[in-house]
Amino acid sequence: MTQNTVEKTSLTLLGLGAMGTALARTWLSAGHPLTVWNRTPARAAALAAEGARVADSAAEAVAANTLIVMCLLDDASVDEVLVDADLTGRDLVNLTTSTPAQARTRAEWARERGARYLDGGIMAVPPMIGVPEAGGYVFYSGSRELFERHRGTLGVPAGTTYVGEDAGFAALHDVALLSAMYGMFAGAAHAFALIRKEDIDPAALAPLLADWLVAMTPAVHQTADQLRSGDYTKGVVSNLAMQVAGTPTFLSTAEQQGVSPELLNPYFELMSRRLAEGGGEEDLTGVIDLLVR
Repeated sequence: MTQNTVEKTSLTLLGLGAMGTALARTWLSAGHPLTVWNRTPARAAALAAEGARVADSAAEAVAANTLIVMCLLDDASVDEVLVDADLTGRDLVNLTTSTPAQARTRAEWARERGARYLDGGIMAVPPMIGVPEAGGYVFYSGSRELFERHRGTLGVPAGTTYVGEDAGFAALHDVALLSAMYGMFAGAAHAFALIRKEDIDPAALAPLLADWLVAMTPAVHQTADQLRSGDYTKGVVSNLAMQVAGTPTFLSTAEQQGVSPELLNPYFELMSRRLAEGGGEEDLTGVIDLLVR
């Protein structure tokens, strides 16, 4: 059989927000028969014109296919949407943003209702869906057998990365990466605030800042290696004592520029605590242990 004659898996998609609509259009463009449902029916009209079958209810949409993908507002919405649906024998793939604990509870909830379950964490924004070169992907966790069964279909809108049988791992990876992202945004915000009152074009600083952040990213590999080995002095270039000694310069500069240090202070305080505990010869890795309760 040629690729063009291979039968495409049919599926149901519940939820047609910006992300759900992007997912739907990608599956439709790839030739997958698609049944959709949304709480606000008007959002499904454009997809109907593109070939989607629009169900009158979530229960009807679930009954239409074995593979059910959910991209809803929140975890509570899953209960509300599927209250009347028969999930027996269904393969549920939940792309709704949730916590690891919610994902684990949802996996058990699905099992009790006779369904198989995969949880997903989308590492992309809607414009990246269906655009392989954009680099978007989805973390999946839960049943490996279920993931492998639907890997081809799930990989149509974005790349797939399976992270383990524990249903909570996709959400955990998702939040871990996004937490690091917000930390980066916080640092960038402080950097731009420092030049805000000066005759410095933010557009001129931006490429310097972006290149510097990229140059620093390999440090995460050293951090991981130190965590794995338990030796936080391994490969240290600038030890904690040296870095703590430099923090007054950052705080004084912020004060002189009229910038609040509130984005820097929490991290600097953790660095000082670790130093006080005797970690002067370590890298910054010891700060991680202070965060873990």
